[in-house]
Amino acid sequence: MIDFRYHLVSIVAIFLALALGIILGSTTLSQSVADSLRSQANAAQQRGDRLRDENAQLSKQIKGDEQFAQVLGPQTVADRLRGQSVVFVELPGAGSDALEQLSDLAQQAGAAVTGRVTLQTKFLDDNQKQTVEELANQLKPEGVAFAGDADSYDKAGAVLASAIVTKDAAKAGREDASGGTILNSFKQAGYVTTSGKPGQHATLAVVMAPSTPYTGGGGETDNQALLSLTTALDAADRGSALGGPNTAAQKNGGLIAALRGSDAEKNVSSVDVADQPSGQVVMILALQQELAGKAGQYGIGPDASGYLPSPAPAAGKSG
Repeated sequence: MIDFRYHLVSIVAIFLALALGIILGSTTLSQSVADSLRSQANAAQQRGDRLRDENAQLSKQIKGDEQFAQVLGPQTVADRLRGQSVVFVELPGAGSDALEQLSDLAQQAGAAVTGRVTLQTKFLDDNQKQTVEELANQLKPEGVAFAGDADSYDKAGAVLASAIVTKDAAKAGREDASGGTILNSFKQAGYVTTSGKPGQHATLAVVMAPSTPYTGGGGETDNQALLSLTTALDAADRGSALGGPNTAAQKNGGLIAALRGSDAEKNVSSVDVADQPSGQVVMILALQQELAGKAGQYGIGPDASGYLPSPAPAAGKSG
């Protein structure tokens, strides 16, 4: 007969066995989890090391490309704009560093730089729209016609363009009373500032887009106003190019993106890497293409046809 003591010992033995199994199982499981986590951590560290190495290599490559463009850029663009003249139009929010570098490169390409016109934010103020139109109507010179559906900024763009650019070789490089009056009136109204002699009527125009895209309800309206000026310049000269950083080509209010999404892209070239040394060389090539009646969209942003014109225009031929 099995007594109570036997049952008690059996029960205790069973619980001890269960406890020992749980301990051994959890130890084995914990070790397995730890090994798996350790393996994942090692793999992540290896990936991080590879990415750091790749990033360092890409940084060196970018610096090398910039140095290459800076050193050989002047040789690449030499004489491509010989006999031409360029005016720079700086829009509100545009970076001036790239503009200065582009100005130097344009001169190395053989062009004369007449000056710079800097558009002020006041020009885009909704409260100024009627005044802008009144000023444009008052200053419209002979030979400038407004389309029947022209708005305030279409008119202002056409009038301002007539003061700083021309297709007429006989008029290029010369100031006239009408252009001087237009520039002075826009300056007195607080719409523009100028440096150099932009009234000497350049044959080409470089427009520098805002670095930060316009956002909010008025962004599209502001972009349309700036495109009106840009297209007016292109219509009145031998060619215009809109330049800026890649942010200007993003479809969230960027001016270059607005250009590429409009009919204006058929006539006005754009470069969305104009803040880079190689992109500044592309700007000169784009202007040379404009002289031949060809517009293109260049860079790395959306809707760019390529980084630069392909095939590149022949060196030494300025249209």
